[in-house]
Amino acid sequence: MGREVKIKDLKPGMDNISIKVRILEAGKPKVIQTRKGSRIISEALVGDETGRTRMTLWGKKAGSIKAGEVIRLRKAFVTVFRGVAQLNIGKQGEIVKLDDSEVVASNKIPETSPKVESHRRPYRRTSFRKSW
Repeated sequence: MGREVKIKDLKPGMDNISIKVRILEAGKPKVIQTRKGSRIISEALVGDETGRTRMTLWGKKAGSIKAGEVIRLRKAFVTVFRGVAQLNIGKQGEIVKLDDSEVVASNKIPETSPKVESHRRPYRRTSFRKSW
């Protein structure tokens, strides 16, 4: 299992991380255009006791979670969007549903998000992108 992190610790370029989060909002799957063609994604707002951030679910993971659920992400990776570090779960990643008590209640999740100082996009290994 990858290293366990908290929302406040997220930095662009991290990968193979494990994190427990509560789903605050979960969007429906949609198709977007990327440099590699059409991709299906869904987006969510997730949080823990240290903060909240956006999460993108890619491919078959899109639409697989619901608001209110508590989950552990395994093999997740971090990107930056509009100056905020956000979680991603792709083909190689896992989503495991947990007991509600594993993450603080929604009203105990701070409004703060993990800000990124530099807006430079981190280099990602080409072989990793192929796995999407």
